[in-house]
Formats: sequence, structure tokens, C-alpha cells
Amino acid sequence: MENKKRITGEDLINMGYKPAKWFKEALNYINDNELKGNAIVRYLADFKSPDPIELNKTPIPFNINIKAENEIEEINVSSVTDTMNELMKTPTLITGAIMPDACPTGPIGTIPVGGVAVAKNAIHPGMHSADICCSVMLTDFGKVSPKDVLDTAYSITHFGPGGRSRDSQFRFPSDLLEEIEANYFLNNQKCISVARSHLGTQGDGNHFLFVGTSKKTGNTMMITHHGSRGLGANLYSKGMKVAERFRKELSPETLKQNAWIPYNTEEGEEYWKALQIIRKWTKKNHECLHDATIDRLGVEKKNRFWNEHNFVFKDGDLFYHAKGATPLDKKFMPDITGPRLIPLNMAEPVLIVEGETTSKNLGFAPHGAGRNMSRTQHRKSKIGTLEDIFKEETKNLDVRFYSNEIDITELPSAYKNAASVRQQMEDFNLGYVVDEVLPYGCIMAGNWKKNAPWKKKRR
Repeated sequence: MENKKRITGEDLINMGYKPAKWFKEALNYINDNELKGNAIVRYLADFKSPDPIELNKTPIPFNINIKAENEIEEINVSSVTDTMNELMKTPTLITGAIMPDACPTGPIGTIPVGGVAVAKNAIHPGMHSADICCSVMLTDFGKVSPKDVLDTAYSITHFGPGGRSRDSQFRFPSDLLEEIEANYFLNNQKCISVARSHLGTQGDGNHFLFVGTSKKTGNTMMITHHGSRGLGANLYSKGMKVAERFRKELSPETLKQNAWIPYNTEEGEEYWKALQIIRKWTKKNHECLHDATIDRLGVEKKNRFWNEHNFVFKDGDLFYHAKGATPLDKKFMPDITGPRLIPLNMAEPVLIVEGETTSKNLGFAPHGAGRNMSRTQHRKSKIGTLEDIFKEETKNLDVRFYSNEIDITELPSAYKNAASVRQQMEDFNLGYVVDEVLPYGCIMAGNWKKNAPWKKKRR
């Protein structure tokens, strides 16, 4: 009896296929059905890897809603446009924009703070970064003393690394826990643990709890600024790994930080669902602090609204990646309850804004004042003691650092000129101010690293 030659993996490699998990299934089928010649080619057509998706040879045009008013700003704007030009070579992108608060972060080709990148049928985890759904919430306390609100909030909030101890945790909503447990990206013990312990915490950096009074009504208002903490960071980490897998297969030329998850895949749909769960958790994170402050003061809230400024927004098959940009268009916010919030710095009012979508703003406004220089550069530029600089920049304000250590890189001088940002919002039609929350004081993490446990141990 004649021995029939079996097709092997080496034969498939010689035909131009890269070794893959499907080899075993394909070889079994070919040999069991004794396929030959063109029959093998036709069968393998379904397994053929797609040709790599190339980068755009020239950057996709993007809208520039920023102008430099001095030499330092010229350097910043040049860096932002350089990184956007590299970013806009990413093959999924169709348009983009930069806001007046734009500043670079990370290597060239990384979406800048104050940047918007619109992709078709693709979610780029690197374009929302680890601080998913960084957002702001305002509660109107009516005619309550600003000091009473700040004192009470200080006794409730939590800044710095880690989460709350078990005996100080907020009650976790059972329906939200069920959603987390049902999602591929979130259903692991690490995510569930930080979801519980980080609820009602604010983190560090530029996150804050701000108290002031409405310019229109005189009512006292509290505003919190923070994101999804460890829960969001875990999703980002897992999302980047999945996106990297697709990048290697679909577009190896794409920069790693711009890898994407195709939306029309099981992973893409599940990641989108995970983002919405993170959004719900983050909103609840704000609400815990606001509601606890109201309850302890024994008052009723007069009004409340919130918005993200670091998220991915969907419109049909388009995904708007806003890295520090405030949505103006109501289609981006399914639970819209009022105008949007744009904080500038601790000594300036928080702007309450509304606005319309234009071809240049793509439905977004700035998210704050932004920076013209890094924290390190700012630190080096200041002369004098921390205490003297702090007193000079926070005159007549009740500014508290949770760690009891001044963070000089969060003082007003670390940020762009607030008047310039407001003027450019007007010049580029990026929303209009309907009210302002005039500053009374604020709480921030401060320089918690100065006395971190590992530094104490070293000393």
C-alpha cells in the first residue's frame, strides 16, 4: 500500500505562513481530507494573516486651538505640535485637536495633555492613560460657611497612596460589584480589592478638593477632582497588554503607546464595557465624599453636576480619545445634568461652562490651565524657602496639604497663566463661562513622598 506524504508545519512555513496556534487544526484537516495543490491554498486562505497596516506617510491634519504668548509657551507649543504630528500617523486616526492647556507627556508620538484623537472602530488605551475617567464633581451646599464645608470634608476625604482601612471603607454597591465580576478585564481579585478600598479616595498629583462660592448666587460649592484610582490603573495595564498583542499582529510599525484594540472584536466590546463600569465607579467615588460631607453637616444639596475630562467617548463607529479635554457636546455624556467644570489653579475660580461643537473644537474644551514646564523645571525655577513661596502664592486662601508637606509643583505658578487660557477659550470658541466658583480654599495630597515609609526607614 502506497504511503501518502503528509503535509507538515514546515510545508506551511515554506508557503509563507508564520507559525501559529491554528497550524495544528489546519494540518489535521488537510491530511485527514487528503487535500492537494490548489485545494490546500483555498483552504488556507481563511488562515492567512492580513498584510500589516502601515503608518500614514504624512500626519492626518489636526486642529490647533492654542497660541504661544511668550518664549516658554513657544517651546511648549512646538513640543505639543511635534508629538501630535507623530501621533497622527497612527493608521486608525481620522482627525484630532489640541486645547489651550496642551502640554507634552511621555516620548514623542504620545498624545499630549489637552489633546483629542479620533479613531475609527478602535480604542487606544494609551490615549486615555492610567488615570481613566479623571473627572470633576460640584455640589452646591447653599448658604453654608465655606470653612465648615472645608473642615468637614477634610475629616472625610483621603489623599495619598493606597486605600482606606477596612473599618473606614464606604459601602460598596452590590450592582456595581456584579458588573465588575461579569467583565473579563475587571473580574480578578486585585481589581475587586482596590475597587472596595479605593472608593472615597483621591490619590495625589493635581487631584484636589476645592471649596468656594458662586459668583452668581454666593452659595458655597465643593468641587472634587480625581479619577478611577487603582481600579482604572489595573484596567489600563491589562488593556495595554491586549492592545500590544493586536499591534504586533496588525501594525508593528505603530508606536507601542498608540497600540489599539479593534472595537469589532470580542476584546474590543468587552474593553468598552469595562470603561463604562470604570466611569460608574469613578462617579460613585466622587459621590461618596460629597454625600458624606452633606450628611455630616446635616444640610441638603441644592444642585450637583460632574464631567470627565480624561476618557474615551463613542459616537457611532468613532472613538474620541480625550487626554485631558472637557466634553462640551451632550452626546458624549449620557447622564448630563448641567454645565461643565474647568478648574485653573488653587488661587483662581473654577469655571462653570457651556458650549457648542464646532469643526475645530470637535466638541471639547480645555480641562484646566495646563503647564508650560515640567514639575522638575518649575521646582528649580523657584527661589526662597517652601514656606515663603507658599505664603506668597496662597494669600487669603485656606490651602491644606493632606500629608502636611508642601507640594511646590501644585502652587499657582506651576501652571499656565489663567487669564491667557480663558482668553484663548474665547478666541477659539471653546465654551463660554456661565458662572465661577471663587476660591475659599482647597485640600491636596501634598508631597507625601517626603515622609514615605521607605524614606523614613532609610533615614
